[in-house]
Amino acid sequence: QVQLVESGGGLVQAGGSLSLSCVASGRTFSPYTMGWFRQAPGKEREFLSAISHDGRTVYYADSVRGRFTISSANTKNTVVRLQMNILKPEDSAVYYCAATLTRSLAGVRNALIYDYWGQGTQVTVSS
Repeated sequence: QVQLVESGGGLVQAGGSLSLSCVASGRTFSPYTMGWFRQAPGKEREFLSAISHDGRTVYYADSVRGRFTISSANTKNTVVRLQMNILKPEDSAVYYCAATLTRSLAGVRNALIYDYWGQGTQVTVSS
């Protein structure tokens, strides 16, 4: 089992920045591909970004590319961050990190491939 804990959410004005962190614990001897998703009320869970298990490849949704940056603090991806800049009111949602041992990166944008999820952290962007 792997436990994921997100932190760093909060209330910020439009145009501001937040940095989310995701800490993985438990069975972390093999590096995971890590992803960030968000879900706003009444909407489906949306892929935002991912970093491959080897840290070599990053992925972004068009909606956040150029504003959000994913990074890993170590080679095992046990601490992954999402730097969010130029935040907009439509970025308001619960943000989740997720982990998968799947080595194929073809479906990295699909929430179904992720085996573990954090509890989420609320991000609210005021206009």
